[in-house]
Amino acid sequence: MDESSFFVTGPGDTDGTLIGVAIALFLIVLGFGALYFTIQAWPDRLVKGAGKAQLQIVGLLGLISLVTLNNAFWIAALLVAAIRIPDFITPLRSIASSLKKQNGDEEVIDASRKKQNGDEEIVDASLKKQQGDEEVIDD
Repeated sequence: MDESSFFVTGPGDTDGTLIGVAIALFLIVLGFGALYFTIQAWPDRLVKGAGKAQLQIVGLLGLISLVTLNNAFWIAALLVAAIRIPDFITPLRSIASSLKKQNGDEEVIDASRKKQNGDEEIVDASLKKQQGDEEVIDD
């Protein structure tokens, strides 16, 4: 009887070593892919509790780094995610609404909105009415 190594197959037999190496290679590639995408998602996980703008910037930088395979974008996303950008909009809106209530200037704000739309005659009439002038444009 001919004794040969286990990795040598006879004619017409299934090559077990080839199948084992193919399965191992598939699992290794799958594992490295999962590790790569886990590491790629670190900036997104860091910025999870931040504002919408910061989340969008980090997501865009992460996507660019994923598509271009450029590590500089990933590092930039990681740095943007690590730095907490304070929310300036909410306090400013609160201050503006408080000042509006305090001054009672709701009509002035409405007039400025109308002026932006191009209704200048209406704005002039409403401003004259607020100032106490009796002369109002009637069309």
